Amino acid sequence: MTRAVLVCLLALSSAFAQQIDNKPDRLEWFRDQGFGLFIHWSVDSQLGVVISHSMAGASDDYNQRFLTELPKTFNPRKFAPDDWASLARLAGIKYVVFTTKHHSGFAMWDTKTTPFSIMNTPFKRDINREILDAFRRQGIAPGIYFSPDDFWWLHQNKIDIQRNTPQVAPANNPGLMKLDLAQVRELMTNYGPIDVVFFDGPPEQLKELAWKLQPNTIVTRGAIQTPELYVPGVPLPGAWEANFTMGTAWQYQPQNDAYKSGGTVIDLLVETRAKGGNLLLNIGPKPDGELPIEQEERLREVALWMFVNQEAIYATRPWVITNEQNIWFTKAKNADTLYAVVKQEPRWVRSQWRDFILKSVQATDKTQVSVLGQNGRVLEYRPEVNPAPTFHQEADGLHVRAMFTHRLQDNSKWPNPIVLKLTNVKPAFVPPHVETTRATLDKATGAATLEGRLADLGKSASLEVGFQYRSIVGLDASDRSIPWQPAGSLTLTAPGPFTLKLPNLQPNGIYEFRAFVKHPLLTLYGADQRIR
Repeated sequence: MTRAVLVCLLALSSAFAQQIDNKPDRLEWFRDQGFGLFIHWSVDSQLGVVISHSMAGASDDYNQRFLTELPKTFNPRKFAPDDWASLARLAGIKYVVFTTKHHSGFAMWDTKTTPFSIMNTPFKRDINREILDAFRRQGIAPGIYFSPDDFWWLHQNKIDIQRNTPQVAPANNPGLMKLDLAQVRELMTNYGPIDVVFFDGPPEQLKELAWKLQPNTIVTRGAIQTPELYVPGVPLPGAWEANFTMGTAWQYQPQNDAYKSGGTVIDLLVETRAKGGNLLLNIGPKPDGELPIEQEERLREVALWMFVNQEAIYATRPWVITNEQNIWFTKAKNADTLYAVVKQEPRWVRSQWRDFILKSVQATDKTQVSVLGQNGRVLEYRPEVNPAPTFHQEADGLHVRAMFTHRLQDNSKWPNPIVLKLTNVKPAFVPPHVETTRATLDKATGAATLEGRLADLGKSASLEVGFQYRSIVGLDASDRSIPWQPAGSLTLTAPGPFTLKLPNLQPNGIYEFRAFVKHPLLTLYGADQRIR
């Protein structure tokens, strides 16, 4: 082979080489962040309607008004992204993901690809640029959401508006794919470094273009697991991200929305981090650009908790088990430091001692115990009290005695979790391990045969194992808001496979199932699988 041919082949190889995954070091960076802010906002926020989806199955006159009339009145004159960003930083947010284009196709940036954009509204400013710049000024990593679906394009091409069907997929519509690629190119070249990209739809060709233009970007949905509106039962391998609304709606809805309490949001953050994931918490600004007061209040409640306890959230990984009843664990990534997040059930009254037995924790001769945010020396107005935590190791676990002394609110009734910090500790517990293997459905009878495997009893003599199932008909690909249902159980005294029958399923239904094992400390789960 001549040198000229070799050079030509190497050049061709380089030209066709394309990044096909997130960089491992960038995934580690992403996992360390722990807490992101989702922002759902588009032209239809004016109506207080579900974002984009009201167009699917709507009449022609509704969609015509949506596409032509709504842009004429969208003018968020109170838009102040620096206020959003400063509040997000106070709440401990590390990265932001803004909806540059949702399924409707309305572009929230200065684009040359479509007239259906923010530049053809009375506002006439690049909202995307202003948001990303504001969050950068607060040290928050910029990220974007992008939908490959485009209802404006479907309407223009006289295709029924819908999602998740072959006839509307970009791969089957060259014109739509061309539009998506051009828009992703704009977003990844005109706005500086983008740390996170969330593709809410088929990511093929789009994520490769994003990586080509910015190799250090992290593609979340489209490349890693992004469970929506639920936290998986067990830690997922590698980086993953749970996406949650503050209420029931993604975009601003002044009616028919029930907000989670601030405490519930904190609990979701803790559980997600205990299982190794990031929490992407959503806000939905009002059409005038302000945040609803309910959303601001919850972010400020989270801000106080994070101000005290952020050490237990950033750069942590799962412990040997996720929790012991109401005590949840995270572990420092590069140290034998464990954080025990104590939910207030029952309420931990300020100035009172609480005793805990941490069955999964073994102390060493270097172990120390403290309460995050407290110096362990002062109980205000009570100089005679020594509030320093104490501990001792017993056969049944690490016994810890601690006092909550921090006066965080005037009434001394702080309702949110208190965090114990335990340094130089090691696991004292071998957890059992269960696997979900497979299921088959007899369409004639509607009965499913569920199969699992208990791989390890975790030094227990016997354990209860079984299955749970749920219908996922009508849900988006990542939405699992329907609760699990019991599908039977049995007791095993040795590792091995197990099988149970689940009767009376709909032959044409769509179901998921998972195996579980009940240990005295907690219930562990196998992976979610589809019943086929």
